[in-house]
Amino acid sequence: MGKRNKRTHIKCRRCGKVSYHRSRRYCASCGFGKSKRMKNYRWKNKKG
Repeated sequence: MGKRNKRTHIKCRRCGKVSYHRSRRYCASCGFGKSKRMKNYRWKNKKG
C-alpha cells in the first residue's frame, strides 16, 4: 500500500473541518472549491 504518512486532507477555510483535499482542492464536508453554496443534503441530518 506504499508509504501512508502523507496528509491528504487539511483544515478547510470555510467550515473549519479537516476535510479539505490538498491535491483536488475542494472540501469534502462543505464543498468549498467546488461550489459557492454550502454542501448539504436532506438525509444528512436525522429527523426528530
